[in-house]
Formats: sequence, structure tokens, C-alpha cells
Amino acid sequence: MRAVVVTEFGGPEAVEIAEVEVPEPGARQIRIKVAAAALNPVDAGVRAGGFGGAGRRLGLGWDVAGTVDAVGADAGWRIGDEVVALSYGAVKSLGTHADHVVVDADAVAGAPSSVDPVHAATLPLNALTADQALDLLALEPGQSLAVTGAAGAVGGYAVQLAAHRGLVVTGVAREGDEELVRSLGAAHFAPGGVEGVDGVLDAAILGAAALEWVRDGGVFVGVIPGTHPASVRGVRTDSVEVHADGARLAELVALVDEGVLTTRVAGTYGLEEAGKAHARLAEGGLRGRLVLIP
Repeated sequence: MRAVVVTEFGGPEAVEIAEVEVPEPGARQIRIKVAAAALNPVDAGVRAGGFGGAGRRLGLGWDVAGTVDAVGADAGWRIGDEVVALSYGAVKSLGTHADHVVVDADAVAGAPSSVDPVHAATLPLNALTADQALDLLALEPGQSLAVTGAAGAVGGYAVQLAAHRGLVVTGVAREGDEELVRSLGAAHFAPGGVEGVDGVLDAAILGAAALEWVRDGGVFVGVIPGTHPASVRGVRTDSVEVHADGARLAELVALVDEGVLTTRVAGTYGLEEAGKAHARLAEGGLRGRLVLIP
């Protein structure tokens, strides 16, 4: 089968299409025939060597939507089930950018019924990151939250989920994104930032600059593990490290089907065009995720 890999770090030209053996699921694992798999900035980071693994063949891809086509013992899923899943890990030999992928059964949820696999594939990594970051923030309904990068994939889900939790959301994004950000549920829009909020979810990785917007004793959560700024003025600072959680992913799928969460696709590429997709990702300015289709 085909898989997108890197064997030497670099730019989009480092992306390769390799022929590899079809993986077999072990106990409490399933194999998914990939219908669609989103391309995320973390994939570019792996490709460039930001997570290590020099000298190894590294597979790319974290998100997947597809059909179960093999199951291990005690997997709890059936062949033919339509599913989505998060394949966690930056340094792995095979990712979701492939014809097939094996994942742990507890990382899997049934696919949404209201969107196609291309849109469903944009959900797991970005929505779980946003949801788990909101858990870390631990704000109560009625409190105020600023979301940086509010028009992006993680930020957009964060705006919708925060509003759904009853938070008063200020979206921070470029001037031209106000209509989009407000449509996602932001009560306020502040391209230049805001002051005195109870919390900040820093999806745009602004760091210390966004920390200044938090009131004394508030909370700040970033989206890159271990990179959050040090605490000042009694502000609790932390960063989310996303983890696979099939049960929580199923809740997010339900929110898609209820119309609470909006999946956004910026464009699609064939698996063999993965290098072109990486080049487009590097150009920036996307509103939604690029998706690879085997």
C-alpha cells in the first residue's frame, strides 16, 4: 500500500510516497481503510525535523476518516463501521496519510452522519485540542475568554465549543475575518487584542503578548506543549498536549451532527499530491484544513 513518509527532513520536497506493507491490527486495535486524512501544521513540523526521529522513516498524518476493514481481539468495532479517529504521535513509522492505518480502538468514534468523510477528517486533532484546552482553562459559564487565531482550525472549534459551554468569547483574528468569527459564536471581535478577560486560549501562539490580556489571577492556555509563558500577576499558565479519546471524540461528532460544530475544508489533494499539499500549507492563509484523499 502507499504511505506518505519522510526519510530526510526538509521542506515540501522532502515528502515521499512509499510502498509499505499493509499493517495488521493487534489486540484492542482496528485497521481503517482511509477515505480522507487532514493535513495539519504538526505534519509540517515532523517533516522539518521539529520532533526528532532523524535516521528513521517517519509517517505523516494524525486525523483519519474511513471504514473499519480489520479488527483485533476485543476491539469492539465491526468490519464496515464508518469511523473517525486520532492517530497520536509525531514520531511514528506510519501515519494516517496512507491507504490504511491501524489505531487503538479507544481512539475511535463513529463517523458523523451529517458530513462526508472529507469534512469528518478535519475533526479529531483540531476539535480534541480545542476541547481539551478548554478543560484546562476550567472557566465557568458567564466568564470571559479570548481565543487567538479564532478563524483558524483549532481556534474556530475553540470559539464554537466555548460559546456552547456558556463562555463569553472574544475572537482575536485578522480584520477580514470578523464575519466568520462572529458566525462561529464569538460575542466580540478584537483584531488588536483585548484587556481584562478571565482567560486566553492562545491558538495563534502569541505567547507573552496574549498573556497580558488576562486579568490578575486569570488563566492562559497555549496549544504547543511546554511552550506557554511563565506565570505573572497570579495568572495560571499551561499548555494542552492533545491525547486520543474516543469517548470525547464521539461527543464532538454528536456536536457536528447537531450543528454546533462546523467542519471546514480548505481544499483536497490526492494522496500522491501530498508534496503539493504541503507546499500549499506552507503558503499560509488557509481557512480550514487541507485534506488528502487516497
